[in-house]
Amino acid sequence: MLVIFDCDGVLVDTEPLSNRCFSEALNNEGLAWDVAETMRRLMGRSMKNCIEIVEAELGRPVPADFVDRLQERTFARFREEGVHAVSGVAAALDTLERGGRRTCVASSGDHGKMRITLGGAGLWDRFDGRIFSSTQVARGKPAPDLFLFAAERMGVSPADSVVIEDSPAGAQAARAAGMRAYGYVGAAHTDRAGLVDAGASVFEDMRMLPALLGVPA
Repeated sequence: MLVIFDCDGVLVDTEPLSNRCFSEALNNEGLAWDVAETMRRLMGRSMKNCIEIVEAELGRPVPADFVDRLQERTFARFREEGVHAVSGVAAALDTLERGGRRTCVASSGDHGKMRITLGGAGLWDRFDGRIFSSTQVARGKPAPDLFLFAAERMGVSPADSVVIEDSPAGAQAARAAGMRAYGYVGAAHTDRAGLVDAGASVFEDMRMLPALLGVPA
């Protein structure tokens, strides 16, 4: 079995800060979305898809340097405030690996962002060589491309792969790829109802994950 982890909100506790920065940037462009609305509309999607949604809402393109400025501010805040692994995830990974389960990361973020977030949480080296980004495929979540790409690169069939997500878009992508989806709802920002509607089996504590996947502690 291959266990594919989303990054933000699943391995690293970054979604609230990332979306706070995104909300501030959107407000500066005249789009009055608070953090909750930004998360509802954009969380889990590729940056390309996010910008398409934002531009449709604004009725005009964002400035050419919008994404660069947003990422610069977000990365600076990560460095200022620190990045932490999701509670219990290191123990869950230990148990899964002892149980012979293979693991990888498949995120809507690019590799530069993941080097900062996973690196700051002490997880980059653990997944090095098994980290995949939506920048490597034609379509981001909720399309299945990223998860299918990750499974192909890992040499595992979709039917033998499961996805750990925290966003409805990610769960939809997993299901579209023919993979089981598990929705982590242990953080305040997660949309439990949205994950359930997207076909995910939800759980609240990362330490529960190995047992859900049939791996004894």
